[in-house]
Amino acid sequence: MADALHPFETLMPDAVLDALASVGLHGDGRLMALSSYENRVYQVQLEEEVQGHAAVVAKFYRPDRWSDAQILEEHAFAAELAQAEVPVVAPLQLQGATLHHHGGFAFSVSPRRGGRAPELDDGEVLEWIGRFLGRIHAVGERTPFATRPALDVDSFGAEPRDWLLSHDLIPMEVEAPWRRACDDALVAVRESLAAQAPALLRAHGDCHPGNILWTPDHGPHFVDLDDARTAPAVQDLWMLLSGERPQRQRQLGALLDGYEQMREFDRRELALIEPLRTLRLIHYSAWLARRWEDPAFPRAFPWFGSRDYWDGQVHMLQEQLEAMAEPALVA
Repeated sequence: MADALHPFETLMPDAVLDALASVGLHGDGRLMALSSYENRVYQVQLEEEVQGHAAVVAKFYRPDRWSDAQILEEHAFAAELAQAEVPVVAPLQLQGATLHHHGGFAFSVSPRRGGRAPELDDGEVLEWIGRFLGRIHAVGERTPFATRPALDVDSFGAEPRDWLLSHDLIPMEVEAPWRRACDDALVAVRESLAAQAPALLRAHGDCHPGNILWTPDHGPHFVDLDDARTAPAVQDLWMLLSGERPQRQRQLGALLDGYEQMREFDRRELALIEPLRTLRLIHYSAWLARRWEDPAFPRAFPWFGSRDYWDGQVHMLQEQLEAMAEPALVA
């Protein structure tokens, strides 16, 4: 018996155009798939402008990941940010709604925005981004999410660890070292979070450079609030840091120079950078494994699951244990 198709394999160009037509948007046939693994995202040229847009971006949500209520909460957060003149790309209201359904998929439609990845070694760029992150968090702390989850040790660390072990996805000869390193790392993460007891707010949640569109004249536009969660403010800063410690120190200083023009930042949260990085490392392995039946994943991540991959994960978790024991970055 042939394997059942993954849902996204049924999302052919005609299905995308039919979904858009169901909300009154008519593509002219020019459709381009954009880089996205969790969902499917397409840029579509329209026959006629809609709300001043000649092209839109249609996002088809991965089935059974978020509930409609959780997606709508993401949309409401984006709309609240846009109303506060924060440059986020929020879904369009079409036929009185931002969330639509067609052909078994939930989808939304947003304006197309141009831009490139920001230059993270440019202090002025980082300061500009920091100012807007401060504004995002000033809005995010007004009210909590009601349905979207928090970023915590259980959901981002313990549950992914247990899921990977229960599905026998780690080679036998690596499983014991990986389990030990993972368990030790999670103990350190829990201790750090308990010691800092950070304030939580609505955050972007996945603020890496690929989710910021930069233009020299207008600065950053923040895209893809799909991972918006309740989290410490530092969650939206640490993924913008890269390189050796002195370089990360400079980047952090520039970000906070901008951030603190708009909102006070609790410097104690800097001690959470490495614990949060550790949680993402564990969560990422489980994310890849859980998506493996999606044909896009074996094509994009052919190295996943090998003995070398898991050996590398053990090494990185051990490095994270050392990093969490070091003094936090200062700015």
